[in-house]
Amino acid sequence: MTFPARRLRRLRRTPALRRLVSETQLSVNDLVAPLFVREGVDEPQPIRSLPGVMQHTRESLVKEVRELAGLGVPGVILFGVPEHKDATGSGAWDPDGIVQLALRDLRDEVGSGLVLMGDLCLDEYTDHGHCGVLTASGEVDNDATLELYGQVAQAQAAAGADLVAPSGMMDGQVAAIRAALDDGGHESVAVLAYAAKYASALYGPFRDAVQVQIAGGGDRRGYQQDPANAREALAEVQADIEEGADLVMVKPALAYLDVIADVRAAVDVPLAAYHVSGEYAMIKAAAERGWIDGAAVGLEHLTSIKRAGADIILTYLAREVAETLS
Repeated sequence: MTFPARRLRRLRRTPALRRLVSETQLSVNDLVAPLFVREGVDEPQPIRSLPGVMQHTRESLVKEVRELAGLGVPGVILFGVPEHKDATGSGAWDPDGIVQLALRDLRDEVGSGLVLMGDLCLDEYTDHGHCGVLTASGEVDNDATLELYGQVAQAQAAAGADLVAPSGMMDGQVAAIRAALDDGGHESVAVLAYAAKYASALYGPFRDAVQVQIAGGGDRRGYQQDPANAREALAEVQADIEEGADLVMVKPALAYLDVIADVRAAVDVPLAAYHVSGEYAMIKAAAERGWIDGAAVGLEHLTSIKRAGADIILTYLAREVAETLS
């Protein structure tokens, strides 16, 4: 008896055959490493909810980035942990703010050999934990926030960023940032828009890492996307492209593979996806208990994100996956 499907089994028979016919090739070139740099510490600080991830000093950050570059990782994105916070998040655009200092360090170290990205938001720098400045009633003031985002973009570009990545989900943020960059003589700096960023429950470990608490037990559901909705993601993405985004992002990644696939089918600009802190932490927690093979699951996660259509994957697994693939 002949089974037409048997030919599929034949092509799975050996590792070499499986590699030959693989539809999705995960590469170190797909990876961006999110990194934290903290002000006012003398040595790297471990992040309890993100095993293996550190709040770096400026010195340890340079060392880490040098090693990532040596492994072939093409880009990093920086998140700052300032020593002092205020109502407007002024450390985000201070020329001597921690991310700006770190960008200068890294530019001096790696030259043009690595893509340096700055997360562009205020939540790490505000004492209330929101992504923008607040009105007297405690609501985020969208338009006042846009003016500050422009200042952050100019500060990061002046410090050496190749690309700024606005993550606050303010209406009109890409247009405001693009105009500020152009007005400041930074026309060559690209914008990676967190275009479809969901109000996810998977960000907890990240908030530990940047020491953010949202005032009054609040949340960001008023400006981040509802996890129940997929169609509006396409509208958000299209709006950001029309405003001048060079790349767009879906965040989180694994729980939103359908959104990644829909965005990939709809637009031609490079598409990033963020394999977020909660997705990483679940792998590490289960692996620590011996319930899963953490390395294998990590590769499966990232391969599925690429299979869904992502060109670029931001992931805390970047270093260990690069070590495996190199």
